[in-house]
Amino acid sequence: MNRSRTLVAGLILSGLLGLVDVVTMPFGDGEHPPFAVAVVGAVLGLLTLAGVVLAWRGGRAGAALVIVTRLLSGLSAVPAFFADGVPGPVRGLAALGVVLTLAGVALVAPALRARA
Repeated sequence: MNRSRTLVAGLILSGLLGLVDVVTMPFGDGEHPPFAVAVVGAVLGLLTLAGVVLAWRGGRAGAALVIVTRLLSGLSAVPAFFADGVPGPVRGLAALGVVLTLAGVALVAPALRARA
């Protein structure tokens, strides 16, 4: 797998988002996000970091792992937009996270195309 500038940017962005998922788990109040969601997010963050390392070394499976884990992490933020009692700043951070996640996935996805 060729490590293009696009892929490098996507891996860096996805790695930072994965790191944020891992680091923010202990700082939640147990309500925003709920503890179970924070734990799932931390696990997805760790898997994202593993995928980034694998993709950086040229593995297509690593790029696929990054894409899948980031999309699942983004989906875990969606309930923040519909649940009652979620503070506005938390909704804003969730929206930012979803947008950055989609950008990271869009940057990594071309690396999965088959090379002729």
